Amino acid sequence: MTATIARKFVLANKIIGAPKLTNFKLVEETLSPLNEGEILTKAEWLTVDPYMRILSVETMKIGDQFLGGQVARVVQSRCSEFPEGTQVVGYFGWRDFTIYKPKPGGPRNRSTIYKLPDMKGLPDSYALGCLGMPGMTAFFGLTEILKPQQGETLVVSAAAGAVGSIVGQIGKIKGCNVVGFAGSADKLKWLKDDLGFDQAFNYKSANLEDIFKTHVPKGIDCYFDNVGGEFTYHVVENMNEYGRIAQCGNISSYNYVGVPGELIMEPFNYKVFRFKNISLLGYNIGRWSNSPIYFEAMKQVRDWILEGKIKTQETVTEGFEKMPQAFIELLEGKNTGKQIIKA
Repeated sequence: MTATIARKFVLANKIIGAPKLTNFKLVEETLSPLNEGEILTKAEWLTVDPYMRILSVETMKIGDQFLGGQVARVVQSRCSEFPEGTQVVGYFGWRDFTIYKPKPGGPRNRSTIYKLPDMKGLPDSYALGCLGMPGMTAFFGLTEILKPQQGETLVVSAAAGAVGSIVGQIGKIKGCNVVGFAGSADKLKWLKDDLGFDQAFNYKSANLEDIFKTHVPKGIDCYFDNVGGEFTYHVVENMNEYGRIAQCGNISSYNYVGVPGELIMEPFNYKVFRFKNISLLGYNIGRWSNSPIYFEAMKQVRDWILEGKIKTQETVTEGFEKMPQAFIELLEGKNTGKQIIKA
């Protein structure tokens, strides 16, 4: 049997500031024949997500492979649970071929492997977006942390991204007045005309204080924070008593280049927090991904899509070898909806 040559992307050198193509290196490795209990998968769809920028600084060394999920197909198998032809979702990273040994009776979740769920005719790639980590991050952040009540005002930053766009639409399902912020006229049009956001503004040109005072005069009850920084400061200034914040990301500082040992100073008004009894909870999807409710939430979002209550969009990059470019464009905000790679 001919040996399988796998390709993978590794960290070529330390990323300083915004990632560049020279930070990534495509290397090959020859894979061994399968042992009992192993499978060989071939990637069909891969994902790039903002959290990977954090990993590139905090956990990766030069030569390490970039991490991430993919939808893949089993092309060889010595594992009865995953026979040849099975489609799976696996946390295999930025690579095209993978040998993986599922632990017998072990966990089947976002951090390991699970069979592609019943998509009911929806695209397989959705398993990495609205029906994957981003969609579930949106679902649990809104329903379990913010717990919005009908009639409350929900503000969403990075609202045209994979997470924010789902947050806003679930907010509408829950009866909220939804205000979104994004970075281009096309994205604002999409948010209002297609997704049903009540209001949408360009954060690049907005005077946030004026917008909140004029367009959200009753104040903000819930804030889904994808960006952190100065934007969040202004939201907090305009929150109502007992306001809630789900802190999901701080993309505004991911590419920040500071002096070694320097503290990243985020603007924060402690007085407003105290006297308005505002609560902030940081979280990541790992809090729920090992629980059966993760897959129940996935079914709920899937059914909302099928019912027309949630709409989604993908920005598709063709070709595994273009993953670094897709990642760079994601951090530049060039995507609408989920940034996805077709292998």
